[in-house]
This record gives sequence, C-alpha cells and structure tokens, in this order.
Amino acid sequence: MSDSPTNTGADLIAHQQDGVLRLTIQRESRRNAISPAVINALAAALTSANSDRSLRAIVLTGAGDKAFCAGADLQSGQSFQFDYAEPTQGFANLLRLSRQMTVPMVARVNGACMAGGMGLLAMCDLALAAPHAQFGLPEVKVGVFPAQVLSVLNGLIGARALTELCITGEPIGAEEALRLGLINRVSEDLDAGVSALLNRFLDKSPAAIRRGLYLMKRMGAMSFEESMAFTESQIGLIALTEDAAEGQAAFREKRPPRWSGR
Repeated sequence: MSDSPTNTGADLIAHQQDGVLRLTIQRESRRNAISPAVINALAAALTSANSDRSLRAIVLTGAGDKAFCAGADLQSGQSFQFDYAEPTQGFANLLRLSRQMTVPMVARVNGACMAGGMGLLAMCDLALAAPHAQFGLPEVKVGVFPAQVLSVLNGLIGARALTELCITGEPIGAEEALRLGLINRVSEDLDAGVSALLNRFLDKSPAAIRRGLYLMKRMGAMSFEESMAFTESQIGLIALTEDAAEGQAAFREKRPPRWSGR
C-alpha cells in the first residue's frame, strides 16, 4: 500500500494510505475544471481501486480551497465537441463506472462545485462540504443544459429543487445543499470532518459494505417487486460471507470483530 503521492497524470494526484485512496484534481488555475486527462485518469484510478481489496474508501477532492470542480473547461473551446461516431462518451462512461464501484466514495467539497462537478459529487456515495462551498448547474447561462449529470442527480434531491437548479442556473450555498440532501455534512475543518466520517465506517465489515453498495446501486432502477426479489436473494448471499459469521460470533462473545473482508 502506497503512503506517498502518485502521479496518475498531470491533472490528477493519487495518495493511498491506511486503506484510503485520496484523489485530487490538480487543475487549480482552471478551478479544477474537467479535462479529457482528468476523466481518463479518474476512470483508470477507480477501475484499479475497485479490484483492490486493501482499499476501504476513496476520497475525491480538488486542489486548493476555491473549487472542488467547476465543470467543463470552457476556456478550451472544446468542451462540447465529441466524436459523434462513438455511441458513448468519456464523462458519461465515468458516471457509468461509478455505478460499478463497491468501494465507498466520499466527496470532499472544498469550494465551487458546478456543472460537471455536480456529476462528480453525485457519483460519490457520501459528501462533505466546507461552509464556503457553492453548488450549481449554470449550463443555461452559456446556452446549454445539464444532461449527463441529471442521470446521477435525479433521485438524489427532489424534482422541484433539481428543476430550479437546472433552469435558473443559480448557485446555492452549503447549508442549502445540506437541507436538500445533496451533501451529508458541512464542516468548518474539512479534513477533520472527512476523517470523522471515515472513522464511522472503516471499522465495519468490508464484505458487508462491498456487497451492500452493490445491492443499493442496482435496486434503484428496479420496481418494488423486482427489488424485493433481488434483496431476498442478496441477504442470503451476504449472510454466507466470512465477515457475517465473524460479526455474529463477535456479538455473541462480546468482543470486537476481526474482519477478513471475505
């Protein structure tokens, strides 16, 4: 397990220590805007992380204290230019990949979280924000509309609030984002807040969390009866893990569990 920063590319820094992978978008001069390099590096890092059993959590953030991610890099003039012969696109594929992740992802929102940045926020399982953080979908101000991010924001917050964000393009503050359920907490000391949240689940069963995230991300698109049938089978499989046997034995024996993650 690495305990020093790793360059996954000029636009993304990865640091892995004590079972936590920290990914930092390193484009502070561009308010950590999304570039093709950011998308590719994030996709590669998440794909690798998802098969690493030593990992217990991933923390995603942006460099500095001004922006988490400002969305597409409009200064490039190529933000909405695609290869239309390709049926899928890089950012959409990154959001698809997030639905395959079974390592908990935490967004550390250190500043402005706009447009595509809202997609990165929403693809994470948990989120904390600094008090000065701002959230918004300003695409209508430049003549376009948030599209791909709606796939991950839809259902995360209410339809009325989401429509208002989309058609006004106006930002909201951290406290409003908390009220809407867009984030879990607002923390004056962001790093302390992230550590406190991580400590609430890093001591829990890795196998249960891994299988549980798999379950949660798949049942969202199911009807009630489909989800009931799916969860009926899943609880039986979860109960067969080594962690399930160990957790129940530890409960009976009144001792801390010794998780194997299997």
